[in-house]
Amino acid sequence: MNHSPSEKQIQDAYALAQERYAGLGVATDRAIAALASIALSLHCWQGDDVSGFENRGEALSGGIAATGNYPGKARNAGELRGDLDQAYRLIPGQHRLNLHALYAETNGARVERNALRPEHFAAWSEWAKANHHGLDFNPSLFSHPNAASGFTLASYNKDIRNFWIEHCIACRKIGEAFGRALGTTCITNIWIPDGLKDTPANRRTPRELLRNSLDTILAEKIDPAFNLDAVEGKLFGLGSESYVVGSHEFYLGYAITNRVLLTLDSGHFHPTETIADKLSAVLMFVNEALLHLSRGVRWDSDHVVTFSDDLQAIAQELVRGGYLDRVHIGLDYFDASINRIAAWVIGARNALRALLLALLEPSDQLRLLEVTGDYTARLALLEELKGLPFGAVWDYYCLRQGVPVGMALMNEIKAYEDRELAKR
Repeated sequence: MNHSPSEKQIQDAYALAQERYAGLGVATDRAIAALASIALSLHCWQGDDVSGFENRGEALSGGIAATGNYPGKARNAGELRGDLDQAYRLIPGQHRLNLHALYAETNGARVERNALRPEHFAAWSEWAKANHHGLDFNPSLFSHPNAASGFTLASYNKDIRNFWIEHCIACRKIGEAFGRALGTTCITNIWIPDGLKDTPANRRTPRELLRNSLDTILAEKIDPAFNLDAVEGKLFGLGSESYVVGSHEFYLGYAITNRVLLTLDSGHFHPTETIADKLSAVLMFVNEALLHLSRGVRWDSDHVVTFSDDLQAIAQELVRGGYLDRVHIGLDYFDASINRIAAWVIGARNALRALLLALLEPSDQLRLLEVTGDYTARLALLEELKGLPFGAVWDYYCLRQGVPVGMALMNEIKAYEDRELAKR
């Protein structure tokens, strides 16, 4: 069995950590309070390998692939919501859920994606309200006959293009309904797989078509209190290794011009490229941004988030730049090779740990050293922080939030696996 320290051990360790941080002018209680106010948006598709409820058993397509066959994936909405409930019980804080249009519940009827309506997500809305979760939303422009060519909103075929335009318009209406019902703004994020495996002869026209499609989709204004629109770029994907229509540069220009959110996915750039440095640049020109925290490994963009240097750098930039009120944070990965609930929990807890570590920095002192040109002391202080007992503060936060401390979380995950997942 995996054991956690006793409550007294956690509290005693925290008292020592609190004293050490106070010596550098950092109030640990204030950092904990700030962390408790941050809501991550968990991605529903980790729980069932992006299958959704539209075409059960059919293969994914459109640049989407989940690898692995770990037993126990959710087979229906009830199981998926139950799995999410278990995951939320192991993650400190109060968090949101990010839904894809594939997860509509239509009572067995065939409803085309351009005909989806808020009522097809009523059960999700009711569940979210009962559990105090906000909802975010995504059109699903993949794994569909009208995406078989590799092009959707940028298709040369007008009928295909119009189908996906209608789908995205419907999704904005669903996002608006979520915002009204739950009293918290829904972010509706558009990502498309459009691109080519080999070098194109014409890069310009598909981007013109995509721009025109987006203009049509976003023509109707929706109260930002209920729905915010976001656009998400990518460097390359499966089947679009040489050309992606919706590149980072394309969407950066579109977001600035049209005053929508820009989505930065940490797995959608070069393997050695971090999005941390991009935040202060893009937020000079867009009001808000959406983050999808992921982990790219070579040509795969969607590994479980680990407590890596890249993740810590992103969290540091959010805190140091004062961007927490302008950047919405979501997760985006799907690993079918391990327990799916554990994947949710490990990734979410790592994201929160990185944010806590950043919140425990003496930011004012670091800025003063930098402004005065004392880079030597700045380096010394940053290195000294790496040895402080940050883990004791994290354990105390988990204790206060009523979630398992340390590896004890695996006891609950294993018990749930034996009780629920093993029967699937």
